[in-house]
Amino acid sequence: MTPRIPLLYEDNHLLVVEKPANMLSQGDSTGDADLLTILKQKLKAKYQKPGNVYLGLVHRLDRPTGGVMVFAKTSKAASRLAAQIQNGTFTRAYLAVVHGKISPAKGTLKHYLQKNKKTNFVAVVEGPGKGAKEAILSYRVLDTTANLTLVQVQLHTGRAHQVRVQFAACGHPLFGDQRYGSAVNQPGQQLALWAHAITFNHPTRKESMTFTSFPAPIQPWLQFASFFAALKESQNLVKWDG
Repeated sequence: MTPRIPLLYEDNHLLVVEKPANMLSQGDSTGDADLLTILKQKLKAKYQKPGNVYLGLVHRLDRPTGGVMVFAKTSKAASRLAAQIQNGTFTRAYLAVVHGKISPAKGTLKHYLQKNKKTNFVAVVEGPGKGAKEAILSYRVLDTTANLTLVQVQLHTGRAHQVRVQFAACGHPLFGDQRYGSAVNQPGQQLALWAHAITFNHPTRKESMTFTSFPAPIQPWLQFASFFAALKESQNLVKWDG
């Protein structure tokens, strides 16, 4: 059965959807269902298109991460969105639940990350060289419980496993992260990382567009239910101010 893919926006150039957690962004050697293939099939059926359907993968989310993603329905849109990612005008904000209480409540993390392609494991290294790349993110604390912190994260670089690795390196691994936080997480827990918002300029109209998505009310997000309830009641978004 094909999983439900919430549609956030569609026009002749763009398709914006909410990726379910634990789904591949695109196909890999596992042969498991992936979002790109499913969306192509849906477009083909919806518009009764003969032959292959073009849909450009502009950016990716790790398999366990859910949230908002934009796809390009034309090659022009794909190239223009890719250019925005390169020049930094395409911005991405995430929500994450991490272990412990973070201090300061607002800041920037900078590390050099090196990926082992054989093991798919990313490690923090001392500096550039041998495939190491600089990773930069900004964060701010939104709410706290006794032992968990809800943070908003804005990526300034797009490295593999970046949010997970950088917070783990600071002693605050993400809730449910079995790879980089196995000492404090239990097997079977869902990774608490959600692609909350993306902002970019429309590829042809040039106007700024922002799309948001919130995680389902399950653990550990439920521990911050009052924060999300107040946010929805005020009809405000979690706007980045850092």
